[in-house]
Amino acid sequence: MSRLAIDSSSLIAYLGGRNRADTRLVHEALERGEAVLPPVVVTEVLSQPGLPQIVVDLLQTISTLELTDGYWQRAGATRARVAAKGRRARLADTLIAQVCLDHDVTLVTNDADFRAFASIARLRVVP
Repeated sequence: MSRLAIDSSSLIAYLGGRNRADTRLVHEALERGEAVLPPVVVTEVLSQPGLPQIVVDLLQTISTLELTDGYWQRAGATRARVAAKGRRARLADTLIAQVCLDHDVTLVTNDADFRAFASIARLRVVP
């Protein structure tokens, strides 16, 4: 089974009924049981005021990627490498990218900022 990590941008769009390449990938990954969530994505989605209980329940059914020893140090080094290239490296994006790198999973996202991480590391971003 090939796991796919789902970014907030794609998950929120999927839950909102958007029909585009990334939301179709989210749907397929959920249907096949291949979707996983970076911990920061769980926090971002659950931080939305008025979140319907059905969404909270859905999040509880999706596995969350675990942080591994040295995660924070690797995330700092990754963020520094992106910044050194003159690219934007937001903290939340860095933390999402690093957990995906650590678990060698592809990230489904509609956020173009993740391309900066793909350009300096082996992060795979789709679509």
